[in-house]
Amino acid sequence: MATRDRAVHENVPGSFFVDDTCIDCDTCRQVAPLTFIDADGHSAVQVQPEDPTALRAAARAVLCCPTNSIGSAHPDVVKLAQGDLPEQITDGVWYCGWTSRHSFGASSYLVRAGDGDLWMVDAPRWAPSLVAAIERLGGLAGIFLTHRDDVADAPRYAERFHAPLVIHARDADAAPTAARVITGDDAVTLAPGLTIIPVPGHTAGSQALLSDRGVLFSGDHLWWSRRIGALNASREVCWHSWEEQTASMRRLRDLSFDRLLPGHGGRAYLPDGGMRQGLDALIARMQRPMVES
Repeated sequence: MATRDRAVHENVPGSFFVDDTCIDCDTCRQVAPLTFIDADGHSAVQVQPEDPTALRAAARAVLCCPTNSIGSAHPDVVKLAQGDLPEQITDGVWYCGWTSRHSFGASSYLVRAGDGDLWMVDAPRWAPSLVAAIERLGGLAGIFLTHRDDVADAPRYAERFHAPLVIHARDADAAPTAARVITGDDAVTLAPGLTIIPVPGHTAGSQALLSDRGVLFSGDHLWWSRRIGALNASREVCWHSWEEQTASMRRLRDLSFDRLLPGHGGRAYLPDGGMRQGLDALIARMQRPMVES
């Protein structure tokens, strides 16, 4: 639980605060961007929420923070905000929230397959209210893991819902109970309307998931950078091979999607050819000696 006497000095006075246990994962800045800012190595409250919408978003940020580093004088609102998660992003796609310190606050999602089954993409920390919400949505058909870093409490959700874990062979040691292990670099059908796209680079076994709803779940392979206002990837967090990650990025050019949902980094919606243009610009930067992170 966040402690006010450890609050970072950049917080403006008021009911919400961030303390010095923040790991700078960016979760709160994505969930409630009007309230939280990047304060050079950690988050801080830039504006205290006043209207109901901003207050509710800040309350969701309290729940989503992986390290419980956000304090609030509105426990009633925070409790009510549990009912907002999972948060619907678009038709058949939800953000789970409840991020885990074990995946450095990575985002996880729920997506409907073409046959109506519900899949989890990467995993949050265990949260009973989220479990109840998933039950209301019909339970899980399976859990797709984009790579070794963002497993979090996937085994616990898999056990609860009798849902198979799916991971690539090159990262399979991170999920030893996986029921389905993907091999090679060819696209593979996961379920109707959901296609696995291996994208080695960030890790050897990184893989994206393409929904025929026009959504790409990219793990830590690709994200939107708010700082540079463009699609991005980074050598600094490439744990396997930058050359392979660049080659994998080229594979995405001809896929049909206009919405990007990453594990870390910003989301993007780039319709009317904007996604391909953004990928072309990124690939050009990746082929240079250095790329902005």
